[in-house]
Amino acid sequence: MPKVVFSIDQSKPMRDQATPGHNRWHPDIPVAEMVRPGEEFRVECREWTDAQIGNNDSANDVRDVDLSVAHVLSGPIGVEGAEPGDLLIVDILELGPVPQETGDAPGQGWGYTGVFAKGNGGGFLTDYFPDSYKAIWDFHGQVATSRHLPGIRYTGITHPGLFGTAPSAELLNSWNRREQALIDTDPQRVPPLGLPPLSDNALAGTASGDVAQRIAAEGARTVPARENGGNHDIKNFTRGSRVFYPVHVPGAKLSGGDLHFSQGDGEITFCGAIEMGGYIDFHVDLIKGGMEKYGVTTNPIFMPGNVEPRYSEFLTFIGISVDHDTGTNYYLDATVAYRRACLNAVEYLKRWGYSGEQAYLLLGSAPIEGRVSGIVDIPNACCSLYLPTAIFDFDVRPNMEGPVRQDRGRCAVTS
Repeated sequence: MPKVVFSIDQSKPMRDQATPGHNRWHPDIPVAEMVRPGEEFRVECREWTDAQIGNNDSANDVRDVDLSVAHVLSGPIGVEGAEPGDLLIVDILELGPVPQETGDAPGQGWGYTGVFAKGNGGGFLTDYFPDSYKAIWDFHGQVATSRHLPGIRYTGITHPGLFGTAPSAELLNSWNRREQALIDTDPQRVPPLGLPPLSDNALAGTASGDVAQRIAAEGARTVPARENGGNHDIKNFTRGSRVFYPVHVPGAKLSGGDLHFSQGDGEITFCGAIEMGGYIDFHVDLIKGGMEKYGVTTNPIFMPGNVEPRYSEFLTFIGISVDHDTGTNYYLDATVAYRRACLNAVEYLKRWGYSGEQAYLLLGSAPIEGRVSGIVDIPNACCSLYLPTAIFDFDVRPNMEGPVRQDRGRCAVTS
């Protein structure tokens, strides 16, 4: 096993760890541990909300989750010799739930998928599903099953939702400036257009005093992906993947977490993956001056691994950039088109006895494939959603007799 450079006691919140992590992006968060180029090491992680969600049959915890805590990140890990302008090569060697443990924290033998309430983050279909819902998943090796989604069993593509390097002071200022400008265009919007810096519940790693206060006041929230990487939520960023991160500060300061047992393309419920804590093993190296050499300046690039479930048959749902509820046509809007593809899949699954909320939870967590199929044929963009048929224990394909509606139970709801 590689040496553990950031360890986690899953019975304790991130703030109380021997070396606490952080939940804001800022260049002044101190390095927790140094590694050398060419070295292999392990990082242990808490679940992204710091284990606010429980293994139960109520979605009240999803409804009431405090997002000022998220995401709790492990790190930063400094890399010797890394300088601004370099590319940090990060190979994912292995990752998974908390090894040999069962317990109350997500990742200790179980995980969850949540639909966040519209007033607390929302999701891709929040106007159709404005309340909170939850599904608990049990892990059986590489396979997940859920008491809240009966009739479904699939192999997960484990991956980190969030890893990235620290921003420079200049880059951090640009994030805060441009995101505040966006928020100011509609400051009362629900859900909000963005999340500005917030001192409440900010974690600054091992920083203290005035430095910790400055990090809390200036640090960028971790919800979106940005130039440093961050919350990409790419399901194929799994074992065997190699990512090239831009380096903006000395030492690179690699941090992350938000591990997922499985996820569909788009993580459409906002908390759509099967969320868990666990571990991830890395190998790192450097390309000196790589940002200029390869023109990698605004976002990382990565090579996906070749480890994934072998699903060969899919039921594919199409969406176009038309809001069929209002009859409004949008010009080549891929977001509208993918939303319609998701809604078409939800409506289809309801015919087999699943509730809309169950179908929504399934599409967020199962290894669906989302594709931009056409963005040139004016006025309608076309997107497609590929749903593996083998994840069902019944034949979900259309047939002459029609769908067989059965009692599929229900997901966890709020009270």
